[in-house]
Amino acid sequence: MLDNMLSSIASGSNITITTVVAVTAAAIILGLIISLVYMKTNNKSGYSSGFATTLIMLPLIISIIILLVGNNVARAFSLAGAFSIIRFRSVPGEPRDISYVLFTLAIGLACGMGFIGYGIIFTIILCLLMVVLEKTKFASNKNKNMQLKIMVPEDLNYEDAFDEILNKYTSSWRIENIRTKEFGATFELTYIINLLEEINKKDFIDELRCRNGNLKISLTLSSFEEKAFG
Repeated sequence: MLDNMLSSIASGSNITITTVVAVTAAAIILGLIISLVYMKTNNKSGYSSGFATTLIMLPLIISIIILLVGNNVARAFSLAGAFSIIRFRSVPGEPRDISYVLFTLAIGLACGMGFIGYGIIFTIILCLLMVVLEKTKFASNKNKNMQLKIMVPEDLNYEDAFDEILNKYTSSWRIENIRTKEFGATFELTYIINLLEEINKKDFIDELRCRNGNLKISLTLSSFEEKAFG
């Protein structure tokens, strides 16, 4: 039965309902497994529900395209022309998200070509790899850099104004950018800092506010969360 399925898909003709159902079911199930692994490995840092849903749909969409195209060159060029006019409005936020997209595309391609068994094997191996990398915190940086933005009035000499506070609450820091805001009425200082462990972030922000005239201060805690004070 599997040989007949592969030959029918390769020829692009005589595709049976059984073949379509098998390929569709495999693509949906494998996409669901990949999506669940994505949510599990990104549970702490946060994940996009829309992206998780997309991971389920992509293998099905790709497998359907492969079924329709088969080995018909004219169909392939027609579909390539149709997809070239589509503009993707969202881009994955992290390189790891891109790997999940490529993962689902590969599984959809395998299912669409009839290699369902290989698709299952690859899904199991890669999902286990993703889980192991997440559990072992592979390549994770223990010194998490944060971005600190401080607004200061134009009449404040910001040179060395915050050095004492930064030395008190951080293990390392550097100024990354200085730019004017509000037509030169204020300056925005951008620092890359590494906060000391177990410090009180509120005390840190309060001391900075006493120096910058209680203007806006923002501290980026992660790629998904930014808290503003002031």
